[in-house]
Amino acid sequence: MPTYQVFIDGKPRKIELSKIGENSFSVKLDDKSLNVEVSSDKMDSEKISIKIDGKAYQIELSKIEHAVFPVKVEEAAFKAEVKTPTIKQELPTFEQAAYTPTKKPLTKQAVEGAVNAPMTGKILSVKVQKGDQVKQGQVLCILEAMKMENEIIAPKAGTVREMYVAEGSSVSEGEHLFIID
Repeated sequence: MPTYQVFIDGKPRKIELSKIGENSFSVKLDDKSLNVEVSSDKMDSEKISIKIDGKAYQIELSKIEHAVFPVKVEEAAFKAEVKTPTIKQELPTFEQAAYTPTKKPLTKQAVEGAVNAPMTGKILSVKVQKGDQVKQGQVLCILEAMKMENEIIAPKAGTVREMYVAEGSSVSEGEHLFIID
């Protein structure tokens, strides 16, 4: 339903307009609802006959050439200004869903003692060999991702049982790098 901001002799009024039939309209003037029927066959003429809630009125409009124009209803004359209509739209409402971050599922089966790549990248250097004893927190390799060097550390103390990477190899997030027993 278009909403118009209308100024009658400088006083602001809000008008909502809905077409009901060929020459009939539902009009909401500020907070008052009215039924308006245009009796004139010539809607673009300077004299229009209208009925507002059953009461007849003669309206004279001069040729509208400016934003402010004279209007005469019966014997009362005033100046009117109509602002561009705005269309009232019913916007869909959305419930905000709780965001729960989820990790991408591992492409490999979970293996006890596995040290997995936390992100996709390239192995710059490997600091341990298969069979080496490592301490918890010891650097196992350096993984470059997004031009950042990331130390991959041993999550526990133990022996490097398997080694799946070498310098220069590319790895994907979740991929096994080492197995520590």
